[in-house]
Amino acid sequence: MRGRGAKIAGVLPLFTLFMAGAISAFEDIERLRIWPLPAEVSHGGRRMYLSGDFKLVTEGSKYEDTTGILKEGFDRMLDVVRLSHVVSGGRNSSRSGGSALLQGLHVIISSSTDELEYGEDESYKLVVPSPEKPSYAHLEAKSVYGALHGLQTFSQLCHFNLKKKVIEILMTPWNITDQPRFSYRGLLIDTSRHYLPLPVIKNVIDSMTYAKLNVLHWHIVDTQSFPLEIPSYPKLWNGAYSSSQRYTFDDAAEIVNYAQRRGIHVLAEIDVPGHALSWGKGYPSLWPSKNCQEPLDVSSNFTFKVIDGILSDFSKIFKFKFVHLGGDEVNTTCWSATPRIAQWLKKHRMSEEEAYQYFVLRAQKIALSHGYETINWEETFNNFGSKLNPKTVVHNWLGTGVVERVTASGLRCIVSNQDKWYLDHIDAPWQGFYDNEPLQDIKDKKQQSLVLGGEVCMWGEHIDASDIEQTIWPRAAAAAERLWTPYAKLATNPDKVTTRLAHFRCLLNQRGVAAAPLVGGGRVVPLEPGSCLAQ
Repeated sequence: MRGRGAKIAGVLPLFTLFMAGAISAFEDIERLRIWPLPAEVSHGGRRMYLSGDFKLVTEGSKYEDTTGILKEGFDRMLDVVRLSHVVSGGRNSSRSGGSALLQGLHVIISSSTDELEYGEDESYKLVVPSPEKPSYAHLEAKSVYGALHGLQTFSQLCHFNLKKKVIEILMTPWNITDQPRFSYRGLLIDTSRHYLPLPVIKNVIDSMTYAKLNVLHWHIVDTQSFPLEIPSYPKLWNGAYSSSQRYTFDDAAEIVNYAQRRGIHVLAEIDVPGHALSWGKGYPSLWPSKNCQEPLDVSSNFTFKVIDGILSDFSKIFKFKFVHLGGDEVNTTCWSATPRIAQWLKKHRMSEEEAYQYFVLRAQKIALSHGYETINWEETFNNFGSKLNPKTVVHNWLGTGVVERVTASGLRCIVSNQDKWYLDHIDAPWQGFYDNEPLQDIKDKKQQSLVLGGEVCMWGEHIDASDIEQTIWPRAAAAAERLWTPYAKLATNPDKVTTRLAHFRCLLNQRGVAAAPLVGGGRVVPLEPGSCLAQ
């Protein structure tokens, strides 16, 4: 699979440089420490404190928050800011050195709906304090999900003062205007190679919000296991590793709801026709034969009835406009090696390659009939790009120059090139994740607009619940800034953001996310005792 070939990381020769960056962070505590970097930001030099009863005010907002998305987001923000410390209340803070007390956050949202739509306005404007009401911070957004991003930024302005036992904001007044560069900022998880318990998936979703990622690509099933209940074909999850390593249909709906309330889309994937051996554990007729079990049987209408049933069930819970149909790494030799399929190929005058095309296009039509637009891995474009449905999004992972060719053909594209954005390649350092530019060599504005964004991929061959977080973070954060921050504001040398990323990595640790040290590749351990800012 795509994840193979990962190696154990060695320590890169950056420690001396890294230590120098960390020391500067100690010396200059008023350094800008926001990740990802906002589009526009200015600040002053005053210190303010949050009241012990810091509150949410929504007067004047069109969004009524009947489902509690904003209030829950506000409460989560306060929880991660407090870091489980006991806050004194700060009643006397306003008399401390000319500082001021913030009583609350005034949030105004101009859209009344909380339906999560792809491509909606995620912008926000944050002012601390408000010029009109100096005892309040002010947050404006078009949508509640833009407001959630603003809350994340506000949380990074706050620091717990251990001496005074209060929450403080340094460098006020802050004036931040922000919006994402790309509409698709994804992270893939793989629950086929190793089962991930529901709390682990929810923790991953929570950590994504801290870096403003907005798409959880759920690679649910693969060759190794089929852990999801499909009501239309209940024997499919016979392909799970065990009866306890499964997700009920309601579990999947809960994951989607949990993510949606945090502004994150869930992209469901079934990888067909290859990577589907586990399907036949419950329905052996999906295999070409007992001894040749992959790819799915192209000659059988039952194969496509099952795909139709899966996507019909998906449409009830996975409300993202896209579904991922895979289509990569298809070894078609089983089709010719199975006499009845070989006879079918001959009857329909198809080669193996043409049957591969037939399968992908038929699966796309089924997805479209259920209201989905389809995403396919790049092999489908490389082999028969001109035949793909015009609504296809091509997912680049293999070669260079693919994004340019895809967009030149008029199709949309998502970037996940394995040499830079595959998290299971644990020898890959964070600098490569930061440097990877989705619009590399694409000068035409129309072609640029067809690049939806990018995705870092956490393939599951060598990760499970025990090590997924430290394999994802902090390298995924480096890619998250590339996808969020305006191109002109990105560092041309990633080492220049080391101190700020080290601070964000420490922040993740403080919030309970097991983010690994920066020095080295992925999933490395600390070299020696010391501050997380220096590792």
